[in-house]
Amino acid sequence: MRIYTRKGDKGTTSLIYGQRVPKDDLRVEAYGTCDEANSMIGLALSFLDKEDWSEKDAFMEKMHRIQTILFHVGAELATPKDKEVTWKLKKEHIQELEDQIDEWDKTLEPLRNFILPSGHSASSALHTARTVARRAERTAVGMGDEAVNPLVVSYLNRLSDFLFVAARYVNQSLNGNEIPLKADI
Repeated sequence: MRIYTRKGDKGTTSLIYGQRVPKDDLRVEAYGTCDEANSMIGLALSFLDKEDWSEKDAFMEKMHRIQTILFHVGAELATPKDKEVTWKLKKEHIQELEDQIDEWDKTLEPLRNFILPSGHSASSALHTARTVARRAERTAVGMGDEAVNPLVVSYLNRLSDFLFVAARYVNQSLNGNEIPLKADI
């Protein structure tokens, strides 16, 4: 299989089932932004490869599962509204994020003010992934309820919360410096 097809050279791309749309279509923007968030999660994980951390394997496994689900969320967004997807997001996927957020949050120092994205490189990359997930959520919202499974918007919303807590968890686990926002500038 060749990587390039030349079919997109005139500014269109194919959705799942082959429907061609402009590359600046909100649906393309939404699933492309999910792909971008997924890539940022991958970048974050690459910074953990060299770390000697007792919880690294369990953390990586959780994050790889999130990447897989996010890939499927992108596929759901890439499916035209009048077509059926083979894999559909479920409430259990959102609950899984919430359960992990709660578990990690119990181990973290309570937040007393905003923090600056900083610390360990993996943490900073997870903060970036969080902001990209928020953009994917905003784009999905812009598509309207009839065009998107409402669970997709909920998942992306919760995913950004998950990534925020994951960034804090990595910083704490690897002694990254969490910098509080200062009110006076």
